[in-house]
Amino acid sequence: MKLSLLDEPELEFSTGSRHADPRHGITFYGSADADLAAPRAIRVGIIGTRDAIDGVKRWLDKCRSPIAAKSSHLTGLFLSFPGFDTNVGFRSTIVWDTRLERPITTHALRNIESLSPAEAVAAAVDLYDTELTALNEEPGCDVVLICRPDVLPEQVMNSGTPDRPRREPRVEYAGVDFHSLLKARSLKTSRPIQIIRRETWDAAYKPKGGDRRQQQDEATKAWNLHTALYYQAGGVPWRMTRAAEDLTSCFVGVAFYRDSARDTLQTSVAQVFNQRGDGVIVRGAPARQSRDDRQPHLTENDAKSLLSQSLASYRREHRTMPARVMLHKTSSFTDAEQRGFRAAAVDDHIDLLELVWLPRGDSVRLFRSGEFPPLRGTMLSLSEQRHVLYTRGSVPLYKTYAGMYVPSPLPFRLVDTESSAEEIGTELLTLTKMNWNATQMDGRLPITIRTAESIGGILKHLDPGETPAPRYAYYM
Repeated sequence: MKLSLLDEPELEFSTGSRHADPRHGITFYGSADADLAAPRAIRVGIIGTRDAIDGVKRWLDKCRSPIAAKSSHLTGLFLSFPGFDTNVGFRSTIVWDTRLERPITTHALRNIESLSPAEAVAAAVDLYDTELTALNEEPGCDVVLICRPDVLPEQVMNSGTPDRPRREPRVEYAGVDFHSLLKARSLKTSRPIQIIRRETWDAAYKPKGGDRRQQQDEATKAWNLHTALYYQAGGVPWRMTRAAEDLTSCFVGVAFYRDSARDTLQTSVAQVFNQRGDGVIVRGAPARQSRDDRQPHLTENDAKSLLSQSLASYRREHRTMPARVMLHKTSSFTDAEQRGFRAAAVDDHIDLLELVWLPRGDSVRLFRSGEFPPLRGTMLSLSEQRHVLYTRGSVPLYKTYAGMYVPSPLPFRLVDTESSAEEIGTELLTLTKMNWNATQMDGRLPITIRTAESIGGILKHLDPGETPAPRYAYYM
């Protein structure tokens, strides 16, 4: 048994400058591509009621100028927003054209209020999908902002368990939620969409029936939305650092989900990332639940096909192949899966394939004297293979623990690796920061698994033979 404290990994920003925190790095140095081919102007389309469209535009105009940080002694955690303009921060700005605005009448939305929750979601998606299709004919649009209809009822599902901290709240009824269903419909269009709630741009708005979700401060809202828009428009807010002697690495996450009918076995999905954070989505073959460990597994041929497809997508996207592939999987690796993954790596001349299992949870917990939980980066090695890592915990830069619940560590098992547990743990810490929907640096899950799990809710709405859009920007 060994206890270690890993250093907080840094990220890379403009001109190779480095910082551990995304917001500090962008404020001080600019985005990673600021001195390259960064998007200097992001052309947005907007779909919603006329009131919502006007409100979002007013809020985005406000965000061109700096927004003060939340009044708090935690000055490392709550940062001011530098403004979204060409001479600060991201070095970019947002522009719009009335041709790219698609108003939805309040009468049309009022008609869905009397429907059941599932019917209301489906009807709202139909309304917005019609406008998305029309907007797709218009040139000169980078990202489409979707003003989520206020009339949809709120109900937070997935409260989580002690072993699996709850994810961000999402409205879901009978397996149908507005976000995932509209995202699935939008995959056929030529630009990504970003769904925005009224409480983001209207501080006075209170959802009907109350809302249990904790609201972010104004500066944090601006940080998170503009980072997402910048990435969706093709920008690189920050990237992982890599020493000159390091192998070029590709990170693959494999998770499982059920189809929309929930009457078939789970299906595998791969999320492929390089060190710039460019993501590629691949959907694999149906999985089978093992009678031995009750976990979903792939056949040898399906495992080989999944990694081969992932590497082919990587090659198409980046015009090259990585020297090293790190594969994260949410279920254990069978001998057949290992043979299949290795065969794919050999066929594509991959120098190094490393396999790591990230279980759902672990019974091991650490306790730190005092009021705060263990430091982020604390790693307990129970054996050469079994480790737990606190990706959520007290952060010295923030001078606090920023979570609401007692954090549980991220377990990982070394299945077939050349890197040390400390090297892999540091890599996992870095990958928790590669989430373009949030700028706080202490996420729990690495982006490989976080995305591979979350996009299952979108992919389940696609037909079995339908090829998903490859860019991760479409699924955020």
